[in-house]
Amino acid sequence: MLIDVRPILHTPGKRLDFQFALDLSDLEFNGRTPVNESVTVRGEIRNSADVLHLELTAETTLDAVCDRCGKEFRQEKTVPYSCVLAEEVQSEDNDEIVLLENGKVDAEDLARTAFILDMDTKTLCSEDCKGLCPRCGADLNLGPCSCKKEIDPRMAALAKLLENN
Repeated sequence: MLIDVRPILHTPGKRLDFQFALDLSDLEFNGRTPVNESVTVRGEIRNSADVLHLELTAETTLDAVCDRCGKEFRQEKTVPYSCVLAEEVQSEDNDEIVLLENGKVDAEDLARTAFILDMDTKTLCSEDCKGLCPRCGADLNLGPCSCKKEIDPRMAALAKLLENN
């Protein structure tokens, strides 16, 4: 979505509000497509002392799979993003300044990039997820499994002493 900022470019105190839906259903993460609902993007561009500030928030619900237990779950995802818009850039080193093209900014591209960069590399159904037993595959969140704990070979002699008592 291209937004023309020329009406507020040299008018301090003015602002432009925007909202649009973003389709990210084609994105693949770890062999899955977690973004099956449209992403709602809301934001504003405001002129503060002849400096344009863009702020947006992208929100959706992801179809996720826990990396520990393999359980499918739904996860709310909210990604905030902000930057300064400029007609020309003095320094190439600042990532927080986005260059305008003919007085316009591509808010859809900014939201897409921010959303992708904010995706988690590891998803968990809960912070205290215990995962699966590495031997029998039982879900340890439902209770302990019946596997006998393997003894560390370095402690085998100590374990035998404890068995005899």
